[in-house]
Amino acid sequence: MDKLNIQFGEISFSCLSEIATVLHAPIVAPTYLNPLKKLVSDASSPATVNRKQTPTSSSWVKDKGSLSDDEEKKEHMRFAQVNRKKDFVHYERVNGEMVNVVEGVELHTGVFDAEKQMKIVECVYKYQQLGRKGQLRARTYYEPKKRMGRKGRTIIQFGGCYNYAVDKNGNPPGIIRDEEVDPLPAVFKQMIKRMVRWHILPPTAIPNSCIVNIYEEGDCIPPHIDHHDFIRPFCSVSFLSECNIVFGSSLKIVNHGIGEFFGPVSVPLPVGSVLVLQGNGADVAKHCVPRVPSKRISLTFRRMDESKLPYNYKPDPELMRIQPIILRSPQFKESSTPQRVGTNEKVNHDKPRSFLAYATNQNILAANEEFPPLSKASVFQARTRLRTWPLPTTLLSPSIGVLDMLLQLNNILGSNIEKLTH
Repeated sequence: MDKLNIQFGEISFSCLSEIATVLHAPIVAPTYLNPLKKLVSDASSPATVNRKQTPTSSSWVKDKGSLSDDEEKKEHMRFAQVNRKKDFVHYERVNGEMVNVVEGVELHTGVFDAEKQMKIVECVYKYQQLGRKGQLRARTYYEPKKRMGRKGRTIIQFGGCYNYAVDKNGNPPGIIRDEEVDPLPAVFKQMIKRMVRWHILPPTAIPNSCIVNIYEEGDCIPPHIDHHDFIRPFCSVSFLSECNIVFGSSLKIVNHGIGEFFGPVSVPLPVGSVLVLQGNGADVAKHCVPRVPSKRISLTFRRMDESKLPYNYKPDPELMRIQPIILRSPQFKESSTPQRVGTNEKVNHDKPRSFLAYATNQNILAANEEFPPLSKASVFQARTRLRTWPLPTTLLSPSIGVLDMLLQLNNILGSNIEKLTH
């Protein structure tokens, strides 16, 4: 089947021929590969964990009141370097009308660095070991038996018990209110705090449940729309390896047994990225993950509808009043269309870069240089001031010598440049 690579912001229309639209995510430097190699190799035999000492983590997202000025500046710098793509566009005919079926899909990259990824993956492996030992609540951990050389993905649930299909007790798909699973781990709550503070999820949709999917090579998730027992938006975070997620109002199942699915839109999910679904992207388009090329972990965070909460549910005080950080500078405005430049792609110079994209590049340069480059505004102001500096009348005298003129110019420029630096 042919694939069509397009640049950000362009519009594609579905047609009769099977042509997939690949919407590329911003490039993320693969700095996580080396530090995570050992975690991948240890996946089959995670370290043993004492059930009495559940996996915890030191807080890497502090409450607003406990942040020092220096810590707040660092958080703002990290926040400014997150790439955000919110302009996914693909029109299909739905109920007789042309609809952008991926409206509401967002991709945030650079949210979790290599160090945070390692802590999160280690936590997942520790809970996997607890589940294999039967030390978690009954419905928390599920690992399918191996059949026909394949066994499918391992699932760990926290916060609420979700039923994928009608179970042996006759419970329909959705949240089972009279079943209990283990609470959210401390590391997961830190992730939630960061995603809300960094304007990835709104305070009205703070997650109180999570499903962990552990994929082996060849595992997949078939086409579906997430159950409405969970409110919108919700999100999924990717770890260990990149894979594609496929969207479309009607997805083709080529071979369900080996996870071969086809759809009109395919979005790469970089490691450490957060995919947010709401609007048409959550409720009109189906989505699926075709068979993955290598081991992968995903964490799907969702907020349960108030009418579907487990009967014994108690709100977590730690997750109750999380507020987004205040954007106090223009450099923290959202970026609309980050671009990827590949061998067969061209930079789109027709649209000006957003200020965040420019500020992000400046921040990266500033990390490697003692003196970051001047912003465009600073250069313009400097040029304006140079043009308005008054020249002494002695320079206009026809009797002045060349050497004297140069000496006077040197004194004028030196004193005014000193003013600029202050």
